Amino acid sequence: MSRKPSRRTADQVYRVGRSPTGLGLFATAPIAKGAFIVTYCGPRISHAEAKRREARGARYMFELNSRWTIDGSTRTNVARYANHSCRPNAESDIVRGKVILRAIKRIKPGEEITYDYGKEYFNLFLAPSGCRCTTCRKKRDRGRVRRAPHRRVSVVGRVSVA
Repeated sequence: MSRKPSRRTADQVYRVGRSPTGLGLFATAPIAKGAFIVTYCGPRISHAEAKRREARGARYMFELNSRWTIDGSTRTNVARYANHSCRPNAESDIVRGKVILRAIKRIKPGEEITYDYGKEYFNLFLAPSGCRCTTCRKKRDRGRVRRAPHRRVSVVGRVSVA
């Protein structure tokens, strides 16, 4: 017996997959600039509760306003897999009390969906170990001094006279 795919599954233009930074969110179909991608969901909690959870290691907190935060740590929150990038292809936006991710440029199938997590999150979690987004990794690789591989030179048939 085959199951008919749910409307939610049929409309999805993304999948969760392996990324250089862990798990990531990848486009499975072209996404137009300005298009809605996914909603960042989870229970709405107070800032005081968010701080308590962050002290215990929670990282998927999204501040809605001066009073409320969304705890996006539930596995059903697929938006939590969208990674940080210093040159993102999506942005977060708050629409009618909900956080959404929207494309800021055309996203091709197979491309990772990324957005800028913001200065506070970057300074707290990413800066100490170094940003691992594609742009920053390329900058670090260009800055490294590339040494030629060690070559063993063998001269056969020559005698050096000193």
